[in-house]
Amino acid sequence: MLPGALTVVSVMASGVVAGVFFALAVSVLPALSAMPPEQYIQAHQLLGKGYHPVMPLLVGTATAADVALAVLAPASSTRYLAAAGAVALAGVMAVSQLGNVPINKVVHATSAGPVSQSWADPRPAWRHWHMLRTWMAFAALTLNTVAVVLRA
Repeated sequence: MLPGALTVVSVMASGVVAGVFFALAVSVLPALSAMPPEQYIQAHQLLGKGYHPVMPLLVGTATAADVALAVLAPASSTRYLAAAGAVALAGVMAVSQLGNVPINKVVHATSAGPVSQSWADPRPAWRHWHMLRTWMAFAALTLNTVAVVLRA
């Protein structure tokens, strides 16, 4: 029973993570890229307030479920797929912490108002890191979904 519950948590949490990242990639990022720097900074600061407390919790939950499945699942195929899903989600966490979060901190520390001519636009780098973690999130979701199908 526990592996079944863990599988549900794994698929649901990794699915939400992949879905949120997809929505950011196809809608939010293009909108932010089209904004003048001052407007972008304000929007980025507002958006971060909602995503930051929730997303690390979701990624951590999905990762913990995959790690538990890698140990507790009765079938070796499920264990291997869960372990691979956990690795992909650990990659999401690493990219977030080492790539996106430092950029977020700089943007959040930027004062409202006109930016200087020397302002280094962080949007291309942020998008690069975000796309990398989005692909990792989709890899985790795919691995977790295949584990469910093989279990059935």
